[in-house]
Amino acid sequence: MPYAADPRVDAYIGALPGWQQAICQQVRDLAHAADPEVTETIKRTRQPYFVLHGNICALLAAKDHVNVFLYDDASVPDPQGIITGGHGNKYARTVAIRQGETINTPPVARGVDEHGAAARTTTGPAAGARLRRRSRVQARPR
Repeated sequence: MPYAADPRVDAYIGALPGWQQAICQQVRDLAHAADPEVTETIKRTRQPYFVLHGNICALLAAKDHVNVFLYDDASVPDPQGIITGGHGNKYARTVAIRQGETINTPPVARGVDEHGAAARTTTGPAAGARLRRRSRVQARPR
């Protein structure tokens, strides 16, 4: 799916070692596939963010891994255990991907998509949490 690429994100990814470029590009593609209205930008001076009515995910390359930050109120389930950091964080969690590892695409894509779904229907993490709690309550059998 074609999307509007921010040249600053291109520059960030292009300056990385090849293995990190591949990971960042794959996550970038997943973020844009989650919703055609996702846009990309640079925040915190140099860090790529993917946004839709708020942050959905961000990238940060470290020496030996790439951090993928998934933004939400941390209520999105993690049944396959891909979250490597931020378990107690109220607004974001991290998936660290190291050299030689492949992205476990279905759960990462699902995480990005679920974070995007919350953004599509709300304007912030707290509102997203209220919406998901309400939908869980309505879905419970009585």
